[in-house]
Amino acid sequence: MTGFILDNQRNLLLAVVLSGLLILGWDVGMRFFYPEAAITAPADERTGDVVASDGVAAPAPTATAAAGAAEIGEGAPARRDLESALKSPGRIVIDTPRLAGSINPVGLRVDDILLKDHRETVSKKSGPVRLFAPEGTPGQYFAEFGFVTEGKRLPATVRWEADGARLTPDSPVTLSHTDARGITYQVRFEIDEYYMITASRTVTNGSDAAAIVQPFALINRTSATATADEFLVHSGPVGVFGGTLWDENNYEDLAKLGRDLPQGAASWLGFTDRYWLSALVPGDGVVSEAGFRSLGSNLFRTDLLYAPETVAAGASVTQSTRLFAGAKESQILEKYEAQGITEFDKAISWGWFWLIEKPLLWLLLQLNQLVGNFGMAIILMTVIVRGVMFPVAQKQFSSMAAMKAVQPKMKALQERYKDDKQRLQQEMMKLYKDEKVNPLAGCLPLVVQIPIFFALYKVLILSIEMRHEPFIAWIKDLSAPDPAHVLNLFGLLPFDVPGFLAIGPLAILLGVTMWLTFRLNPAAMDPVQQQIFAFMPWILMFVMAPFAAGLLLYWVTSNILTLAQQSYLYSKHPQLKAAAAQEKAEAERKKAAQGQGG
Repeated sequence: MTGFILDNQRNLLLAVVLSGLLILGWDVGMRFFYPEAAITAPADERTGDVVASDGVAAPAPTATAAAGAAEIGEGAPARRDLESALKSPGRIVIDTPRLAGSINPVGLRVDDILLKDHRETVSKKSGPVRLFAPEGTPGQYFAEFGFVTEGKRLPATVRWEADGARLTPDSPVTLSHTDARGITYQVRFEIDEYYMITASRTVTNGSDAAAIVQPFALINRTSATATADEFLVHSGPVGVFGGTLWDENNYEDLAKLGRDLPQGAASWLGFTDRYWLSALVPGDGVVSEAGFRSLGSNLFRTDLLYAPETVAAGASVTQSTRLFAGAKESQILEKYEAQGITEFDKAISWGWFWLIEKPLLWLLLQLNQLVGNFGMAIILMTVIVRGVMFPVAQKQFSSMAAMKAVQPKMKALQERYKDDKQRLQQEMMKLYKDEKVNPLAGCLPLVVQIPIFFALYKVLILSIEMRHEPFIAWIKDLSAPDPAHVLNLFGLLPFDVPGFLAIGPLAILLGVTMWLTFRLNPAAMDPVQQQIFAFMPWILMFVMAPFAAGLLLYWVTSNILTLAQQSYLYSKHPQLKAAAAQEKAEAERKKAAQGQGG
């Protein structure tokens, strides 16, 4: 008896120590695999307005845009604050239903973009998300359209003359410049009602000799404002080359490589964050180079350089490039994809199960429109998905019931042929055939369900529509962790709870519902396994607490549905419930017998 007690105490102590290590080490693991759930980022970090640790993104000299081509890099930018940078004279105002901002006529840069439909913080009084910011500011992020003529780049200090002051969907703006040779450059900017800007560039050669011209476009940004590159959500360089999505490297990888030129013709390329995207879309003309480079000091650039074209004296050529700068809203990306931008919707990190994820996202959005609450939409979607999968679960229970029915015969065969493994296998196969039982039938439904529920999980992670959406009472943002914490009495005590102890009501509900689902399962025969299963729900409570509230809401709803489903199916298969009760009783008897033997 004493030996058994000591063994169990040792096992229990081991389980407690391992549980503690798991909980205390969870933050470290989450920072590596799922940075978005490791900590609650400041509101401006989640929107891409993070300032670098020293307050600025340090500039660095740039390299040539292409091997053997003229340099299109900028010089070292002066450090400046955002407010003064946006006061530069002559800016062309951008005003659309979705975007606000301006174009700097010096250097022909789109360097001021605000997303009207997305707030910086959950507060309704907060300003819109800033995507682009001028060069030299802490959030440096801009697009530039320029020309290389006779191997020399048109200087970025050139001030272009504009024929209008406002760029709207109804009023394009053309900027012009004529160089000393008499070559006139024009860029006509047009913008749609969403997030796409079209730059149509015309070169008219007014000189006496032919000129060789190369249009280029680039996006320059600091990674200090980028969201974290995660296991399931890519952040960094992205594009489609040769008809295939390319998202192999994050900023750290690109910094090590220095330069990356993916193989294949570029359909689009740029930089992606969790929710935001900037991308260049090539137009007509042969592309000489399309790729990415590191500029040092957290600065990165994507280059789109067209092949040199000879413009005869008195002739002109026109070429257009599009710039997407906005939110990764799947329905809008799909519109652009339908207009001919290959795999544009893949800017969202769908992964392998996109064929399942996209219909689930559509369903979620439809439910949100129906009920007007994203939290209720998550609950309804979980109910619908579990309802669709119910026949699969029912088949699994039926298979389990059939296997339970033949258990006595299986045990008899195992006893009879315990010394003849080959004969045992033959007899068991015959038994399965005679009883019309498939031992794999119970596993197949689980295999079918795995991609469904993984896809549902990813939809909740990727859905920008869940960002800053409230549920009830204290849950103001379903994309952020539950803000209420038990240890500070839900905010009544004036201190911040450490990440691994930040347990809120949703996490507690998760632990309780998980514990109840474990209680319905047959008891493990091994006492150590019993102890592990007893602790597992509460470990999961700590593990899941830092995740987005929307995800916890999904898991809690799923657990409640699992309880209802198991209770119903047990009522339809009483032999399973009886078998489970018998196994629990047998486990208790075994435990008592071991205790007496100790």
